[in-house]
Amino acid sequence: MPASFVSDDAPNLRRRDFLLSVGAAGAAGILGLSAEPLYAAEKTASKARIVIVGAGAAGLSTASRLLQRLDGAEITLIDSRAEHYYQPGFTLVAAGIKSKDYVISRTSDYLPKGASLISSSVAEFDPDAKAVVTDKGQRVSYDYLIVATGLSLEYGLIDGMDTSMIGRNGMGSIYHSPEAAAATWQALTGFMEQGGTGLFLRPATEMKCAGAPLKYAFITDDRLRRNGTRDKARLIYKAQNQTLFSVPIVSEKVRMLFLDRGIDVHYDRVLISIDLGKRVATFQTPEGMETESYDFINVVPPMHAPKSVKESPLSWKTGQWATEGWVEVDKATLRHPRYPEVFAVGDVAGVSKGKTAASVKWQVPVIVDHLLADIRGKTSDAIYNGYTSCPLITRLGRAMLVEFDYDNNLVPSFPGIIAPLEELWATWVIKTMGLKPTYLSMLRGRA
Repeated sequence: MPASFVSDDAPNLRRRDFLLSVGAAGAAGILGLSAEPLYAAEKTASKARIVIVGAGAAGLSTASRLLQRLDGAEITLIDSRAEHYYQPGFTLVAAGIKSKDYVISRTSDYLPKGASLISSSVAEFDPDAKAVVTDKGQRVSYDYLIVATGLSLEYGLIDGMDTSMIGRNGMGSIYHSPEAAAATWQALTGFMEQGGTGLFLRPATEMKCAGAPLKYAFITDDRLRRNGTRDKARLIYKAQNQTLFSVPIVSEKVRMLFLDRGIDVHYDRVLISIDLGKRVATFQTPEGMETESYDFINVVPPMHAPKSVKESPLSWKTGQWATEGWVEVDKATLRHPRYPEVFAVGDVAGVSKGKTAASVKWQVPVIVDHLLADIRGKTSDAIYNGYTSCPLITRLGRAMLVEFDYDNNLVPSFPGIIAPLEELWATWVIKTMGLKPTYLSMLRGRA
């Protein structure tokens, strides 16, 4: 199915005019992007050694913006993965809308001029000595450290799970890799023909793009309807707690849509084991263990901070973020409270919101501003308000643009134009066409 797909009741608009007026502008507004670098002002001279651990969306965006603002600084990124994944596109691959190649490029394509890349992983953080140690034994000292490692997918915490089986025996898992997302689409196509019971779920841990499991349940429902086999299938969403989304008004909207589409919801269900041969999933419930047979399941694993972060002095040691190992930061500045030269950005930051690509756009300017203020001997009043964006696909050709902050307030980028709780073609076009080019511009610091 091509990305230009629209539903039969799409607005009667010329596609070219729409993309120019809403698609491109809408995506740029969500990510706050412009065609040129924001900072054309005079650079600050500095010999600071800045180490960025992680060369994903957060790390590359940070490096690009720092190089626009600093003259003479030594900026080093550390990451072992040569490929760059456009992770917001994984769901589109698993929905049969995009090919797996759509989400794959190379990290070197976005490495800003003036930055260096060490192709390793960080095995140890030593913030007392202001150094990190790679898995190859290289010790790298810094004046400032930015932790942008992303998170780890903990498939091993699901007893019986085998990632090599993704795409087989009715088991899919979008998050694992581009290849797994494509294999999940193959598993879904088989389910569309045969029918049966489809299970959808999310883990009890924090996770990236928490709306993705909901999107895939909606997409499956619509695919079945378009295939003429919806009456052959029962779809069940296993919510990890008593809500479907962290923002109450959005949770209620999703509940109503699930009710309308005939998607059953079972609350307080957390996947703990799976029998891939028998196609049986076991869930922890307040009453004990519960098993459910399935013909298709989209497994979303628990997610934690990488082991090197979790076991370091940088992680939360008490409170709700301690178990999963997220970096301890002030939620407004993203600065570590005990190591003021350390910041965390992106998925690894221990805050209550912000594990989306759109959040990275709002987080990076904050840490850059505070770091630059330090170098200049000044202070910054820049704050991150928890902005998170979720273009929530509800059927092919329609999506809701949900944007919110730490306090669960809806903060729409286009009030009066794109209503956050309406299923719109405009939002669909933003998600499937507009976001990727603006995301890639973000990596280059054009925000």
